[in-house]
Amino acid sequence: MSGGSGGLDSRLETISRLAQWRIDTFGPCSYRRSDAFKIGIWSWYLSVEKSRSMYVRLFPEPGRLAKERPPLARFVLRASWAGPPRRSCESPVHEHLLRSSEDFFWQIDVMSHGRLTIDVEFLDLRVATNNAAESSTSVWPESLAVQNIASKSTLGCLSRMLTESIHADVTINTTDGVLKAHKAILAACSPVFESMFLHDLKEKESSTININDMCLESCSALLGFIYGTIKQDEFWKHRLSLLAAANKYNISDIKECCEEGLLEDINSSNVLERLHVAWLYQLEKLKKGCLTYLFVFGKIYDVRDEINSFFQHADRELMLEMFREVLTVWKPI
Repeated sequence: MSGGSGGLDSRLETISRLAQWRIDTFGPCSYRRSDAFKIGIWSWYLSVEKSRSMYVRLFPEPGRLAKERPPLARFVLRASWAGPPRRSCESPVHEHLLRSSEDFFWQIDVMSHGRLTIDVEFLDLRVATNNAAESSTSVWPESLAVQNIASKSTLGCLSRMLTESIHADVTINTTDGVLKAHKAILAACSPVFESMFLHDLKEKESSTININDMCLESCSALLGFIYGTIKQDEFWKHRLSLLAAANKYNISDIKECCEEGLLEDINSSNVLERLHVAWLYQLEKLKKGCLTYLFVFGKIYDVRDEINSFFQHADRELMLEMFREVLTVWKPI
């Protein structure tokens, strides 16, 4: 067998929960292994072997982590050939306990010519417990680590101050309710709030802030983030509202965390919305991730029914940037 790890004629890229391995040259009887890539808490490899059929394997990097905390993975694989003619095939959804390269393979009997591209999309990743006999928690809610952004040493005190309104000195009016908070804490996290209370503005005189573009639940999540009490599911639910508030009140930590959160679960049903959000709030990392998902990974074909409507409302500069991305990715090799 010929080939080996990586190679100058192959390239591996990752975005969100998707990895793509491109091999420009793949002989009739070959074995190749990709470079390592990180998704979840594990480093992974793809390998491909071709004789009469083609066998694609997915496995974690051998070592202590894979042995002591083996991944229980649910995923789907896709293979495509540039041709001519262009061909592709997709595996069913697999769920396997993966410890080594011997635990799983996908056999492909239909093959073609040209550059080979193999995609793996992880639908869920869990740490296997008792050989996967017991249920375990997905690793992704842990990866964002929202609680680590807040100061753990003062979490208990701040939580009481917020929930019990201890010495609260400012009232927040939302679209459907009222909340109590503390001027000092709001001013410390946001220069916009600080300006409200520092200068002779109506908020200083009345000790009232009118937030007319947030509901009570979303504003509670905003205060929860500021005070360090927000839970993962609350953050996940209100990411877009939190992003808008962070942009409005110039709270950089929340804005960065929302950008990372929106990168975590890009898929075909939300990528155009995320791209618009990235453009609206000048989130370069999220914008690049969406463009990569659409054009480098070829997911633009999955949104062809929605793309016309998107272009009717998209900013011209954004459309120009998308066109440049097309030219960069699809230029002849």
